[in-house]
Amino acid sequence: MAGFDEIAKQFVDFYYKAFDADRTSLSALYRQESMLTFESVAVATVGSIIEKLTSLPFQKVQHRVDTTDAQPSGQHGGILVMVTGALMVDDEPKPMNFTQTFQLMPDSGSFFVLNDIFKLVYPAL
Repeated sequence: MAGFDEIAKQFVDFYYKAFDADRTSLSALYRQESMLTFESVAVATVGSIIEKLTSLPFQKVQHRVDTTDAQPSGQHGGILVMVTGALMVDDEPKPMNFTQTFQLMPDSGSFFVLNDIFKLVYPAL
């Protein structure tokens, strides 16, 4: 089995490709006990998470991942993943910086997202 760093990189690659192509496909990555905090608004359960992600106010999105850091987490084989990058939405000319943190938990030989926190990063004034 791959180490936690490799699992994190594979997950991040898959997650953002799926997000950019079809946000509804992300439902397979969450469980009923999952929670998403998106720009300080928290939602729980698969249905609520996908509803939040599909109701975001843009049609097209493309993520660029700049960094991925991971650590093993807890005695149950979890992985904590932190991502930084930028995203382009619709026809907006300027990318927006973001950070996103995932708590991945093992499940039947794979992993699911237990916790997901997304935040846009604005320039300091």
